[in-house]
Amino acid sequence: MSLDRDPRATLEDVAARAGVSRATVSRVVNGSPHVSDDVRARVEATVDAMGYAPNRAARSLAGRRSETVALVVSEPSVRLFADPFFAGTTLGVTGVLAGTPYQLVLMMVGADADRTRIERHLRRGGADGALVLSARADDPLVAGLAAAGVPCVTAGRPPEGLAVGWVDADNVGGAEAAVRHLVARGRTTVGTIAGPADMAPGADRRTGWEKALREAGRPVDPGLAAPADFTRAGGETATRALLARRPDLDGVFAASDLMALGALDALRASGRRVPDDVAVVGFDDSELARTADPPLTTVRQPIEQLGAEMARLLLDRLADDGDPDPAAPAGVVLRTQLVVRRSS
Repeated sequence: MSLDRDPRATLEDVAARAGVSRATVSRVVNGSPHVSDDVRARVEATVDAMGYAPNRAARSLAGRRSETVALVVSEPSVRLFADPFFAGTTLGVTGVLAGTPYQLVLMMVGADADRTRIERHLRRGGADGALVLSARADDPLVAGLAAAGVPCVTAGRPPEGLAVGWVDADNVGGAEAAVRHLVARGRTTVGTIAGPADMAPGADRRTGWEKALREAGRPVDPGLAAPADFTRAGGETATRALLARRPDLDGVFAASDLMALGALDALRASGRRVPDDVAVVGFDDSELARTADPPLTTVRQPIEQLGAEMARLLLDRLADDGDPDPAAPAGVVLRTQLVVRRSS
């Protein structure tokens, strides 16, 4: 390509020469993966030929870009480092950001004061965008960021009407597959350790449990559902409550592997054998499921891919200066798969 190099070339100049939109050039420059190979090659060749270089220092000094992405976790730090979901999600995020100018910054929401401080920091340009994990349905942080125009992507569906991207697993379908499996194995009293009702995964996995029972012609007994947080201790406490209400319990679907491990603890302490007396199915397919005693039947969700897709959606919004491409998906749902092991 025989173009004269021009140190004053702008993004618009490159777009005009390459025959693409300004947003496409921005995506290529900012490392977004959502550009076809031939278009990327054409834009990169034009950038090289024209000598275009984004003045990142000037943009940073002007407060327009910090070249950081915030990973906002609405959980206590002890859970962050104990739950394999967070490790896998973070690994997926960092894998995508590795080829871009962006650095990842961890922000923990332990109290309302933290939430206010983080929202103020992000609204003032402390990071170019945010990836939000474990947001509750009534969490004002996501709504505040969306209202301020801060590019944002959540793990799980956000409340209706919020202009943010999101990535989620097929929680309803995965839970249905788990409960169908228990029913097919002859279990007649199938309970669930449900996640928090104010979080999309918790609500959806309980919905899947209910749908599978109705499909099998079973009544949906609220006494067979015990809510818990996504922790091992929560799973143990919830299982004890289920056993106290329904001593005839012979199947348990837990909304996370950690809660399923807690169920195994409670069942063992009560003298129940797994799977002889009570079959157990979890959700995640973390390393904990493979090393459990007995190895845990579980629903595999692609945790690392979830983090990677979140990062890709956010990069697309950053490449468009915060405005999502109308052709890009607002949300992505990832497939799940039942993995059968000895616990069922």
